[in-house]
Amino acid sequence: MSVMVRKQVYIKPRQDAMLKQRAVETGVSEAEIIRQAIDHWLEETARQRQAEKAWEQARTLMEERYAQGPVEGQGRTWTRDELYEERLSRYDHHTG
Repeated sequence: MSVMVRKQVYIKPRQDAMLKQRAVETGVSEAEIIRQAIDHWLEETARQRQAEKAWEQARTLMEERYAQGPVEGQGRTWTRDELYEERLSRYDHHTG
């Protein structure tokens, strides 16, 4: 067993009852359940921070691209009506 550090924490009676019940159900000590919960929480918050950082980077990239304005010669070459007509012709072709 690795070196452990003793901590004393206060939990609510409901949490105590549920912790005791889970320990009995799983055959795992209350302390081990608490250690696993701490590890899970630490891993989850680390994932959340990574996701937030990735979203911030993506947002920054999108803002930079938007600030550059439209790219010359890259405009739409179609209209909404043309797309609609093309779609209708495909539908009519398959059903008729």
